[in-house]
Amino acid sequence: MMKQTLTAGLPELNLQLPEERIDTLVAFGRAMVKQNEVMNLTGITDDKGVANLHLLDSLTVLSTADLTGKSLIDVGCGAGFPGVPLAIACPDAKITLLDSLGKRMKWLEEVLPKLGIAAECVTARAEEAVATRRESYDYATSRAVARLNILLELTAPYVKVGGAVLAMKGAAAKEELAECHNAIKKLGLKLEEVREFPIDGTNHAVIVLRKVSPTPKQFPRRFAKIKQAPL
Repeated sequence: MMKQTLTAGLPELNLQLPEERIDTLVAFGRAMVKQNEVMNLTGITDDKGVANLHLLDSLTVLSTADLTGKSLIDVGCGAGFPGVPLAIACPDAKITLLDSLGKRMKWLEEVLPKLGIAAECVTARAEEAVATRRESYDYATSRAVARLNILLELTAPYVKVGGAVLAMKGAAAKEELAECHNAIKKLGLKLEEVREFPIDGTNHAVIVLRKVSPTPKQFPRRFAKIKQAPL
């Protein structure tokens, strides 16, 4: 059922993938559900839900950016979404998975090589890891980490000028965007588009923010500060 749902959903995103990549996506989905028995990775464990709300949702990023030969960091990757499906679908992209939870990252470090998936795994807080990775990626993406005005301060500093933040949001995308005029300006970003994708009856969106000038060095601030006083 996971493979059928995934295969049926790809054309709706205008995506085509070779059979072996679809099989690897399903294998990763199944590995996550199995690991979820001993570790809290997801509340979604049924085949259809995993295919729609984890795998296809992650692949919406490919409808907004061509990752061929590009570098992307997934900030706060959790169980590996969207970064792992992107690494599977676009194997010549250079994907970095970043999360502060050591257990999850250890599992990803173990499972990805077994499935033949290439991605760099980094265990660190987003506002700390940027010290050695500032403005070194073509794209930064993130899903379900924080409201957009907080998220942008954590992701924008990673992106090169000319690259983009690809923020994954649900039904509240436009509402969150309305709070962000100040953050967008201060962080060196410019809104390019909001692309919406109906998946399984719910609205998913990717907000594309182009990096037009360097992010000032004082950002990101400490997380407590970001949360207390969002830009």
